[in-house]
Amino acid sequence: MTPSRKTRSRRRTSLGLLLLTAVVLIAGVTARAAEDPNETCFACHSDKTLTTKHAGRTVSLYVEAKRFHGSIHGSLSCTNCHADLEGKDLPHETPLKRVDCGACHGEEAKQHARSLHGRAVARGDALAPRCVNCHGNHDILSAKDPRSPVSPLQVPFTCGKCHREGTPVQTQRKIEQHNIIENYAESMHGEALLKKGLVVAANCASCHTAHNILPHTDPNSSIARANIAKTCTKCHAQIEAVHRKTIKGELWEKEAHVLPACVDCHQPHKVRKVFYTQGMADADCMRCHGNANLKSHDGRSLAVNAAEVASSRHAKVACSQCHSEVNASRVRPCETITTVVDCSKCHEQIGQDYQRSMHGQLFAKKDSNAPVCKECHGTHKVLGKHDPQSATFATNVPTLCARCHREGKKAAMRYTGTQHEIIPHYQESIHGKGLLKSGLTVTATCTSCHTAHRELPKSDPESTVNPKNLPATCGQCHHGIQEQFVNSVHSRTVTSTKAELPVCSDCHSAHQIRRADEDGFKLDIMAKCGRCHAEIAKTYFDTYHGKVSRLGYTKTAKCYDCHGAHDILKVTDPRSHLSRANVVDTCRKCHADATRRFAGYLTHATHHDPKKYPFLFWTFWGMTSLLIGTFIAGGLHTLLWLPRAFQMRAELRAEEAKEAAELKGREEKRDGDR
Repeated sequence: MTPSRKTRSRRRTSLGLLLLTAVVLIAGVTARAAEDPNETCFACHSDKTLTTKHAGRTVSLYVEAKRFHGSIHGSLSCTNCHADLEGKDLPHETPLKRVDCGACHGEEAKQHARSLHGRAVARGDALAPRCVNCHGNHDILSAKDPRSPVSPLQVPFTCGKCHREGTPVQTQRKIEQHNIIENYAESMHGEALLKKGLVVAANCASCHTAHNILPHTDPNSSIARANIAKTCTKCHAQIEAVHRKTIKGELWEKEAHVLPACVDCHQPHKVRKVFYTQGMADADCMRCHGNANLKSHDGRSLAVNAAEVASSRHAKVACSQCHSEVNASRVRPCETITTVVDCSKCHEQIGQDYQRSMHGQLFAKKDSNAPVCKECHGTHKVLGKHDPQSATFATNVPTLCARCHREGKKAAMRYTGTQHEIIPHYQESIHGKGLLKSGLTVTATCTSCHTAHRELPKSDPESTVNPKNLPATCGQCHHGIQEQFVNSVHSRTVTSTKAELPVCSDCHSAHQIRRADEDGFKLDIMAKCGRCHAEIAKTYFDTYHGKVSRLGYTKTAKCYDCHGAHDILKVTDPRSHLSRANVVDTCRKCHADATRRFAGYLTHATHHDPKKYPFLFWTFWGMTSLLIGTFIAGGLHTLLWLPRAFQMRAELRAEEAKEAAELKGREEKRDGDR
């Protein structure tokens, strides 16, 4: 039966209403989905009874929508984190892939992966913390929110979930530090944070960082010894100034963030609001090292005499400032020491000088004979150079250096130069006698010339005993003489030549320095001048002055009497002792009545030089020729007269014999007549 028009109209009306209702319903769902993209997820996960099985455990899948919307991820879609659900049909399969927080928090993820926590995760440690253990999962709050487990007030409790004494992490992983949270809660930082609510007080993350947590043995760790000062000064910005006021700057680090480490005095996790005496750490060391019988595994004594330390230059320096590798967190803090004490941490310039010196160069080559700081200064009884008991006190320096440089000792045995018997020669020198016999501590010692820490061979241009530097070295004491020398013809500032010019040691020697008024020095000086001025020396010894000097007479004029000792100038220089204006006065030092004509005496005149002194040359050879000619003529005359002389002598003898015979005959005749 065909429906009536009225019926068809009613049906069309009903269908329209249904369509309209569907459109409205779809629009409502779409609007709600636009307001909350996670509504579909919450349709299931808002059920508190929703669970799943994982690793044999029943895991709740309930997510409280209100708490999620109140979290910092409330504006995100579930699939932003659970990326493996993107485009999947619902309901989805379980279990889901682990959320990768690094997709958004890349830098934090890298830090966590490098940290102790991340390394534990990588090796599959069941106790290893992940992001969710500290931050939560669906209810993550900003660190600024007091309710967040990573807010300053909550951080100690969050870390305490693993690091409180008795937890599996503390007991099973053999953590060296114990009662960490307990000690922190009682510390100055803990009291300020937990009792007074000062959120600016240091918490665990302030020192260990939030994600890059590394052991103190790692050089990149924020609590590594080299970095701890930098970590603490993030809050204690003016601590260097404070410590300078407290300990006069003597114990504070000389190099940024190196010495001393904060934990040397302020124990980690136990920081108290008390005055930490410098000797606190020393007392800890002396518990073991105060034992006189304490020895190392190789038999070396490790005992330290507390009285010696107390009387030394380092009396106010903590053990850990020198032995900087100590670790206060160990039962035996010194067990972490692997290298020798580096004195240059405080004595930087001296350290640089030592490295440049021959001693330092030998040490760098690992030469067993190379002296180090302690061989000269000692170890725990370091005394100042002004202390008479110190090995570096002036009168003790020759003995100190003699340990190696005395003939037959290790330094002298490897020496190949010309200087030998150095120590005995020094002891007999004017310097040695002044120091060792007269006790004049201002007298030059080994270190006065060679320096204390930058000893270099004289061939090194930077050496203090290099010829070009020696006048300045000697001038430290003989300043007036140096001023004269630098203006003399022997100085390179005056004379430009490729030849070697004399310096102090050429005339006075290096270690056998004698008094200039000794007879021996006076008689030797001409020979020393003659090493450079050979021809002039010959002419001097041809003169009356020179001949008398060779006979050992010291009061006659020597080179320095006329030319000067250290202020030798060219004769043409008006300031010269032998200039026209000064030569008469120079002669009058010995010849009080000397005149201008007297001063015209040619002191170096010689008959051997026909070019310079032709008159003397020809006169000498003329007189010599005359003398020789006379002797030759006389000799020839004698030789020619000799035969005649013999003949006359024979004739005379014959006449004498004849006369004797005649006389005898006459006497016999007279006797016969009688």
